[in-house]
Amino acid sequence: MSVAIRAEGVSKRYRRLAPGRRLHTLKSAFVGRSLAAGAAADELIPALEGVSFEVARGEAFGIVGGNGSGKSTLLKLVAGILKPDAGRLEAEGRVAALIELGAGFHPEISGRENIFINGSVLGLTRREIEARYQRIVEFAGLEDFIEEPVKNYSSGMYVRLGFAVAIHTDPDILLVDEVLAVGDEAFAHRCLRRIEELLASGRTVVFVSHALALVEDLCSRVLWLDRGRARQVGEPRRVVDAYRASVAELEGREHRQEKEDRERVGPGEESAPAPTEEPLRWGSRAAEIVSVRLFDRGGAERYHFVSGEAITFEIEARAEQPLRDFVFGVALQTPRGVEVWGTNTDLAGLRPERFEGEARVRLVCPALRLAPGEYLVDVAVHARDGAPYDYRRKLAAFTVTSDGRGVGVYFPEHRWEFEGALVLGPREGP
Repeated sequence: MSVAIRAEGVSKRYRRLAPGRRLHTLKSAFVGRSLAAGAAADELIPALEGVSFEVARGEAFGIVGGNGSGKSTLLKLVAGILKPDAGRLEAEGRVAALIELGAGFHPEISGRENIFINGSVLGLTRREIEARYQRIVEFAGLEDFIEEPVKNYSSGMYVRLGFAVAIHTDPDILLVDEVLAVGDEAFAHRCLRRIEELLASGRTVVFVSHALALVEDLCSRVLWLDRGRARQVGEPRRVVDAYRASVAELEGREHRQEKEDRERVGPGEESAPAPTEEPLRWGSRAAEIVSVRLFDRGGAERYHFVSGEAITFEIEARAEQPLRDFVFGVALQTPRGVEVWGTNTDLAGLRPERFEGEARVRLVCPALRLAPGEYLVDVAVHARDGAPYDYRRKLAAFTVTSDGRGVGVYFPEHRWEFEGALVLGPREGP
């Protein structure tokens, strides 16, 4: 595996002036021999602590976490804007970064002049910028405003121009930090198409966003940062759901604490830590998946089917406390992790009203046309925003057989027809 970015034990701290350490004038520095007043020691704030990860060349790598978790600091380290205080960070190739809105733009000059200045900073020659200038302007959609001073641009126009310049530098590594949230819907789709083109050509993308669904769709792996530390690195769905569960747990803890304060119960009490999760199970357990069973058309429990047979997935679940926000989902995958099919009650247009106690939920498939092979079943119950109550991977397995053969996982009913000077007969033997 060719590595584009390698971080080994990276740490970064920022200095915060202690109380009383306000800056004085240059004259006072000569008199008092210091630009800052007061003897109190400054405080070092850790932004990143011992973060390690690798990003493969051609990979879309996501970074998630709350505000202040160190995401932007990490991107600035990758871009070379900052240097780590400890550890080692290497990035191979040309890096283009969209980290801060309008970074590198001079507000008093035109968009056209800023394209040439920004392109030069990103490593392009003037001839290269001239060759790409029209494409940059058209991508940004600023043909009518390109001669206007940038200070007159809206925030969306800033983003469009900055992104257009960055992606037309043909970077080996593109760093994107939440800027797509500022552009309009059409521009966001245009950016995502361009990112996919970069990935298809073997370029590397590091993507930071609070839009977790977008991170899941775009990225092949995700890093979760929490207060400057790497909490988890891995499969997008697993990492994003773990992050959502952590946020839900924190909100629940705060809610419980507020309730205890209102009821004047035991000051200083702390919530019990969350239970240790099983490797293939995670969630807040506001609702729980007890089991999943598979049935055929006649109601018999089976785990071996012929392609095209009816199959019913029956979920047994329970909720100790009443829930009014819940979604049940089922997903199928191969043992090698290829996602085959998935759906949930929200996608089916079913509105949650009340769930308390024990329940059974059935997903009925009149004809499940899968190719021969083994399949694993994931089952989940979660909130409509995706926060997991109980996510259970590989909870059940079943096999499918068929007289026919094919490649892939979908096995539709089909036949071959021929006309003209062509004769095909039945094959003898396997």
